[in-house]
Amino acid sequence: MENIDLTVLRALRDWRRACRRALMVTVVRTWGSSPRPVGSIMGLCEGGAVAGSVSGGCIEDDLIARYARQADAGDALRPAPGGAPRFVKYGVTADEAHRFGLPCGGTLELLLEFDPGAAPLAELVRALEGGRLMRRAVNLADGAVTQTSADAPAGLTVSAAALVNTFGPQYRMLIIGAGQMSEYLAGMALFCGFAVTVCDPREEYGGAWPVTGARLLRDMPDDAVTAFAPDRRACVIALTHDPKLDDLALLQALQTDAFYIGAIGSRRNNAARRQRLMEHFGQSAESLQRLRGPAGLPIGSKTPPEIAVSIMAEVLAAKNGMAADRHGAGNC
Repeated sequence: MENIDLTVLRALRDWRRACRRALMVTVVRTWGSSPRPVGSIMGLCEGGAVAGSVSGGCIEDDLIARYARQADAGDALRPAPGGAPRFVKYGVTADEAHRFGLPCGGTLELLLEFDPGAAPLAELVRALEGGRLMRRAVNLADGAVTQTSADAPAGLTVSAAALVNTFGPQYRMLIIGAGQMSEYLAGMALFCGFAVTVCDPREEYGGAWPVTGARLLRDMPDDAVTAFAPDRRACVIALTHDPKLDDLALLQALQTDAFYIGAIGSRRNNAARRQRLMEHFGQSAESLQRLRGPAGLPIGSKTPPEIAVSIMAEVLAAKNGMAADRHGAGNC
């Protein structure tokens, strides 16, 4: 699977290129619990085709039905004169929240953009496919869109004049080692929308790599990390159990902006790794603070698939800015 936003934007681009009416829906604000975070987008096409989501399903059903019939007079789903986008709220009352499946009395506010331009959508998709972080601003008076490169990720903002949302390229994962656990982790990462690269120069792992969609490299790990060029949307995970390979990758990764750097092993092995990196490679306790080891959340995992689940969960927690409780973590 790929970046959900990119999937939605490609669908919208294709619908508009075919001169079909389409609606771009953005989650602008939430109160209480909400199934999808602020900034999430969804696309609707005339005829009922859907890409993405803004809730658990009931709101989508209502949007589809109202959009398909072009909405009644006065309905927020009717295009506004002059192309201005509209706001619509769901779950304002307890009855509505229950009807639309919003938990805990949640309320959701959406921005509706009618027939977004095909050319700006194509430009945005090209930039994201090229690995660029992009900021998209929508003028709330007339729907005009301005798109510029962004230096850093940022949350959605909305004012009286404009809505600004930042879109990023796919998150990336570099796995050191092509063993069985790497196969499970690569599959999970692909399912979660990551672009996955696996590096293993060992001859004994020279057979066919079985995970379709994950690229396999035979370079030395430090060279692979350098070529991978980890940024704030990338993570590096060492899974070989071989210090000659894992240490090279970790040392190089610690010089980058990767949002997650982890290594497998027991707590004893990871303590030995830290000591080794400090004694022989000039690292310090401070420089190793970003190294997660043992990698993974403490879920009592023992088998390769369970350990891969624990690592993927910790990666997602780091990606989403959650402080994970790692008490008791460890793997073999």
